[in-house]
Amino acid sequence: MTTADPVLPRPRPIAMGGLAAVRRNPLLVVLVAMVLVFQLTTGSFLDPANLSGIATDAATLAIVAVPLALLVISGYLDLSVGSTLALGGLVGGWLAGQHHQSPAIALLGALAAGALVGAVNGVLCCWFGLSAFIVTLGMLTAVRGLAQQLFPLPLSGFGSGFAWIGGARVAGIAAPVVIAALVLAAGALFLAITPAGRHVFAIGVNREAAHLSGIHVRRTPFALFVATGVAAALAGAIKASVLDSAVAGTSGAGFELTVLTAVLLGGVALTGGSGSILGVLLGVLFLGGLQNGLTLLNVPTFWQQMAQGTALVAGAALAYFAPRTGR
Repeated sequence: MTTADPVLPRPRPIAMGGLAAVRRNPLLVVLVAMVLVFQLTTGSFLDPANLSGIATDAATLAIVAVPLALLVISGYLDLSVGSTLALGGLVGGWLAGQHHQSPAIALLGALAAGALVGAVNGVLCCWFGLSAFIVTLGMLTAVRGLAQQLFPLPLSGFGSGFAWIGGARVAGIAAPVVIAALVLAAGALFLAITPAGRHVFAIGVNREAAHLSGIHVRRTPFALFVATGVAAALAGAIKASVLDSAVAGTSGAGFELTVLTAVLLGGVALTGGSGSILGVLLGVLFLGGLQNGLTLLNVPTFWQQMAQGTALVAGAALAYFAPRTGR
C-alpha cells in the first residue's frame, strides 16, 4: 500500500493556511497589488534605491505606530503624537544646537519631553478616567502651543553630532530603519510572550472583567501612554536630525492622522481588544509605498492628501468589519 511521503507538505492544508493568512491580513493583497501597479506605471518603484528610501521615510511612522497600536488595543487613543513629535525634535535640536550638548544628552532631553507628555495623558485618562479622545485632542493643541511659546523661531544648525541620530548607518542600513525594526520586534514579542501583552488584549476587550481577574487596568495603559510619547519624541528627534531644522508650527502637523491610519489599516480595532504588529507593519508599508508611488507619478499634493484620507476611512471600515468576518 502506497503512503504519502511525510516529508512533503500537504497541498490542501498549505492552501487553506494561505487563505487564512490572507483573511487575517487582507491588506497584504492590496499591498501586493499596489506594488505591481506602481512598478508597471513607473518602472522604478522596485529599484533598490527607491525601496531603501521608502523604508527610511516610513521608519519614523513605524516607531510611533507600534506603541500607539498597543495603546489602541488596550482601548485608549493618543491624538497628541504629532505635537509631541514636534516638541521632541525642538527640545533635542535646541539642546544640541543652542547649548552644544552631546547627541546623547540632546536625545535624552527629547525623550524626557515625550515621556512627560505621555505621563500627563496617562494620568488624566487612566487614573482620572477622562476620555482619551478628548484629553489627547486637547493635548494636541496644548503641546503645540507650548512648543510655539518655547520656540517661537525656527531652529536649525544642530551640528554633525546630532545629525548622526538620523543619518548613521548600521551594517549599511539607515539607523532609523534599524530602530524601527527593533521597535517592531519588541512590540511583537511583547504581545506574543509576555503576561503584560496578554493583559493589553484583556483590558481592551473588557476592562471591568480584566480588573476582576487581577489585572492592573491602570498601570499597563499608563505605561503605553508614556511609551507612545517617548516614541513620538524619538521620531521628532530623528526628523530634526535629518532635516537639521525644526519648526514649532509645522513639524509633525497631521502626523497623528497618518499614524492612526497605519494602525487602523493594519487591522487594529479602534474599540480595542484586537490587532497585531504584523498588521501594523503592513499598514506602515502601504502608506509609505502609496506616498512614494504617487510622488514618482508626479501626482499633485492635494490628490495625495485625498488618497491618505480615503485610506483612513478604509482603515476604519476594515477595523470595524474585520471582527464581524471572523478575522
